[in-house]
Amino acid sequence: MNPSDVDRLFAESIPQLYEQYMVPLIFEPYAADLASRIALRQPSRVLEIAAGTGVVTRHLADTLPPEVAIVATDLNQPMLDQAAARGSSRPVEWRQANAMQLPYPDEAFDVVVCQFGVMFFPDKLKAFSEARRVLQPGGLFIFNVWDRIDQNEFADTVTQALETLFPDDPPRFMARVPHGYHSTSVCAQDLARSGFTHLPGIATLAAHSRADSPRIPAVAYCQGTPLRNEIETRGPSLLLQATDIVTTAITSRFGSGVVDGKIQAHIITVER
Repeated sequence: MNPSDVDRLFAESIPQLYEQYMVPLIFEPYAADLASRIALRQPSRVLEIAAGTGVVTRHLADTLPPEVAIVATDLNQPMLDQAAARGSSRPVEWRQANAMQLPYPDEAFDVVVCQFGVMFFPDKLKAFSEARRVLQPGGLFIFNVWDRIDQNEFADTVTQALETLFPDDPPRFMARVPHGYHSTSVCAQDLARSGFTHLPGIATLAAHSRADSPRIPAVAYCQGTPLRNEIETRGPSLLLQATDIVTTAITSRFGSGVVDGKIQAHIITVER
């Protein structure tokens, strides 16, 4: 997946739906976790890559002292526009940037953070190498990745439900990309190959994904992520039908009222 493809995937109404539905559904607890881990380092200058609509950025702004500089970057300008429109509790620098070619000098930051973004990088070794390059000696690179899709119940349910609508060519975006880089041993190997010489720390964190109704995660996944593009590619008029089928599947598995599904991710930390 090249940068122009990523940019296209997060176009149109996806940034708004992503922020409205996906962020509270699955991203908030892990954003708070990353911010708390970074605060323990007492950094002076933090770079976020693949910041999306800014959920980690907002937690960093709330958690870190006001004198700590926060620079939040993303390849996709509409996502950054959504982040800037939402705002943060104090000023941060928003900048469009390619994680594989960061526009910053060597050793410019003491923390580089990325929440659920490395799975989208077409050249992970290059992105990791760039993170290392802009880190000061002793600086920290911290990122998280989703665990296997069967450990993330809503994503798994969505994927299985869409197989019934598209049996000959099921949309596998969730399994292929967000949940496709779940091997911690592969992460460690890629970090070593990109120049990191320290062994990474790895923590696995389970959390809960809650919504007031089954419709919310159905809309979130089908319409607020790049899965939408895969559905519409198979038939532009099928998005609503797909959302309805997923709603039914979530209702069948989790009930018709408040729904609660397990989510699980790995947090990777490595020093330069």
